[in-house]
Amino acid sequence: MRYPPAHKLATRRRILDAASQAFREHGVAETGVDEVMRRAGLTHGGFYAHFRDKSELVAEACATTFDAAVINLDRIATQPTPALRARMLIDSYLSTRHRDNRGSGCMVVAVGADMARLSGPGRSGYSRSFTGHLDRLEAALRLSEDPVVNRDRVTHLMSSLVGALLFARAIDDPVRSDAILHSMRRLLRREFSDAATAPSVAAKSASRSSRPTHDFLQMPVSGNASAEENVEIRKS
Repeated sequence: MRYPPAHKLATRRRILDAASQAFREHGVAETGVDEVMRRAGLTHGGFYAHFRDKSELVAEACATTFDAAVINLDRIATQPTPALRARMLIDSYLSTRHRDNRGSGCMVVAVGADMARLSGPGRSGYSRSFTGHLDRLEAALRLSEDPVVNRDRVTHLMSSLVGALLFARAIDDPVRSDAILHSMRRLLRREFSDAATAPSVAAKSASRSSRPTHDFLQMPVSGNASAEENVEIRKS
């Protein structure tokens, strides 16, 4: 039976969505084609009608996930000052919700270590998509009018966020894990947001928006932060 082109495209999208979630939950090395196809509700044999091999799937799943982050970057870009843009990213990224939901969180922190061990189309595809994502982050955050300084500051901020989230996920003591998120939010706000925000309308807006207003990389909109996060925010 021949299916219309739209059906094949929809099926391919199901496979990519399933792969994106599985890779972020379990890592690239630990996720096989069988698991991806099971999540997509398809048989293993159908995989090769869409992809040559797993390496091609990895490259395209990563590209799809980074592209899906554009809507969140657009929200960041609408904030009127660098301080507010940085704060939106910091509060969202270093939330307990993001820590606890690997499958819908940041692709960088989830599979970055795996990519360093890969070669071929999977590695090159991820590198290309990640580089493009960094370029979009620089354009959205606009932490300096100088392009070189902006790139350095965005790279520094993202490296700090990824490292902090890695630490928080690696520790199985919930109290200490929460403390890492809280302390790093406070320190990064001080460096990138609070010190640069004058006592003005912008500062009042920052106070009102201290609760995360979105979640990075396709996390559901978080209108309700956890009680622990609200306590942490009030203390800051």
